[in-house]
Amino acid sequence: MNPRNGLNFSGGPGALPDSVLQQVQEAILCVPEVGLSILGISHRSDWFAAVVTELENNIRTLLELPRGYHVLFLQGGATQQFSTVPMVLLHGKKFPAEYVHSGYWSGKALSEAQRGGGIRVLWSGEECGYRRLARDDELPFSPDAPYIHYVSNETVEGLQFHRVLGRDDVPRVCDMSSDFLSKPCEADRFSLIYAHAQKNIGPAGVTVVIVRESLLEHMPDHLPGFLDYRNHARTHSNFNTPPVFAIYVVLLVTRWLMKEVGGVVRMDQINREKAELLYGLLDRSDGFYCSRAHLEDRSRMNVVFTLATADAQQRFLAEAQAAGFSGLAGHRAIGGVRASIYNALTLSAVEQLAGFMEDFQHRQHRHTRC
Repeated sequence: MNPRNGLNFSGGPGALPDSVLQQVQEAILCVPEVGLSILGISHRSDWFAAVVTELENNIRTLLELPRGYHVLFLQGGATQQFSTVPMVLLHGKKFPAEYVHSGYWSGKALSEAQRGGGIRVLWSGEECGYRRLARDDELPFSPDAPYIHYVSNETVEGLQFHRVLGRDDVPRVCDMSSDFLSKPCEADRFSLIYAHAQKNIGPAGVTVVIVRESLLEHMPDHLPGFLDYRNHARTHSNFNTPPVFAIYVVLLVTRWLMKEVGGVVRMDQINREKAELLYGLLDRSDGFYCSRAHLEDRSRMNVVFTLATADAQQRFLAEAQAAGFSGLAGHRAIGGVRASIYNALTLSAVEQLAGFMEDFQHRQHRHTRC
C-alpha cells in the first residue's frame, strides 16, 4: 500500500481490515440474503438474531471461553462500564473494591467508581509519571475485596500488563478496550471483561461485555433496566434497540480473525512483530527517538515516544502527516508521538512507518539526544 493513500496509526478509531471494509461497503448498499441495506435491517429480524448468535460463538471460540459466561453487546462505550461496574458489584458490600491506577483511562474509571464510595486505590503510577506499571510486590490484594479492577493496556502512556493481576478468589474486572482479541487473555480467570470496539474489533458504537454467570446471581434488584446485565443476557443483547451496523462489523472482524489471520495466537505473533520493529528502531536511534514506557511494560498496541525538542517533534508530525501517516500525534494529556498498531494495521504499514522514521532521522543535521 502506498502511504500516500493514508495509513491509520490513530489511538482510535483504529483501522479495519481491507476485506472487512469491502464487505461493509457492499452491505451498506445491500445485504444479499436480506435484500436491504445493513443500515435499514430491523434489530428484531431473524437475520440479526443469527448475527448475534454467530458473533457470541465466534468470541467464545477465539477466547476459548468456557461455559458459565454471557457475551453481551452493549452501548455507552467503556465509559458506561466505568459507572455500571461499581453500581452492580459494590451494592451492600462492606469492604472496598480495589483499583489499580496505571494511567489516563484507569484514572477515568477510578473517578467514576469513587462517586459511589467504597474504593481503595491499590497502587498509582502518578509519582513516576505513569512510565511504568506496578510490580507484584506493590499490589497487596485483599481477599475481602468485592472485586479488583484494572486496565490491561493504557493507550495514552503506552503501557500494557503482560500478566493477569489479582487473586483467583476475588472477582477480576478488566477494561480490555485497547487489546481485546489482540492476544490470548486467559478469559476464564476473569469475572467481567469489557471492551469498546473502536480499537481492534470494529467501529465505535458497541461494547463487548463478558460476564461470569455466577456474578449475576448476586446483583442488586434496584438497578435501572439498562444497567442490569441480566436483562441484556436474557434478551441476547436486544433489550433495547442495539447498534445493528456496529455489531455486524464486529462479526465480520471476528470472521477475519478466525479465517484469514488464524486466531488470536497468530494475531499475537503478528502484533509482537510489529511492536518489536518499532521499539527496535527507537532503541537503535542513539537517543534521537525516546520510548516513554519502561522496557518490561511497553505496550504492543501503542508505541509512545518523544523527540529531543518540541521543534523536531513538530517537524516530524507535520512531515509524517504529509507522507500519509495519520494519527501519530500523542494524546492531548501528555503530547509526544503515538503509533497505535492495532490488529488491522498491517506489518507492511509498520515497515513503511519505520522507513520514514529512519529517513527522518538521517535527514536531520543535528542528532540531538533526548
